[in-house]
Amino acid sequence: MQAALALVFNAFVWGVSWFPFRQIASHGLHPLWATCLIYLVISAAMGLLRRHAWKGFAAFPMLALLGLAAGFTNVGFNWAVTQGDVVRVVLLFYLMPLWSVLLGWLLLGERPTGGALARVALALTGVVVVLKAPGTDWPVPSSLPDWLGVAAGFSFAVTNIALRHLRQAPGESRALSMFCGCAFVAGAAALGGTALGAFDSPLRASPGWFGWAVLLGTGFVFANVCLQYGAARLTAAATSVIMLSEVLFASVSSVALGAATMEPRILLGGALIVLGAVWSAFARTPGRSDDRASSPT
Repeated sequence: MQAALALVFNAFVWGVSWFPFRQIASHGLHPLWATCLIYLVISAAMGLLRRHAWKGFAAFPMLALLGLAAGFTNVGFNWAVTQGDVVRVVLLFYLMPLWSVLLGWLLLGERPTGGALARVALALTGVVVVLKAPGTDWPVPSSLPDWLGVAAGFSFAVTNIALRHLRQAPGESRALSMFCGCAFVAGAAALGGTALGAFDSPLRASPGWFGWAVLLGTGFVFANVCLQYGAARLTAAATSVIMLSEVLFASVSSVALGAATMEPRILLGGALIVLGAVWSAFARTPGRSDDRASSPT
């Protein structure tokens, strides 16, 4: 029960993280800058308190790829939920059956089974239903948040693939890699966007963002601890299904606060996507129980 509650807490933090990010943005700090600053502080604190975690980078060079994948995941997700319809973004993010099958085939040589192809078809059907709004000719992402949600979900699948290759790496080294990757990718994107004039410098933000950033950063740290605790004690299937409660938390909170709309089309498409993810979870092999054990999302 405690392990399951720990995973639910993790899902809750990420499911409602859109609200603090929007509050931070309302004070003039772009979500990319917020992500960079939050993870920079977390990385610095962990790097000082767990210095031995740095040793894993010499023994496992692929930790650099893991960090980049986690960084792109967080940048895409955090930016998307701040700018777009939260429910659409979260649903597009959870296209795990599609990306897992394709990446497993291309990178790991795992030929898809009939069941895997059926899960892909189910997830794609859900995406078509979600994106085929009245007046649109083709069911494709129609906005920056949509594309960011899709890209973040793809990056998350890459993160899981990298984690499968890094099972032997110390858990603290993997976590530190992802935290540093989030700070680096978000920082690079923020600097580039500011230099191009796409959004304001953080120096022009009002100080009201600081309290929200502290709250969000604290939530991320505890959420990661809970994720590692819960994932280490439950099966991969149970972990994945419980983590899907993030969709529920994001949907209820965003609709209640006017950040998303819940149309019958969204409900139907979302149900198909979630069903595909649940099916995918129970189709996993026991050896994959560690895939999300250190992920910051």
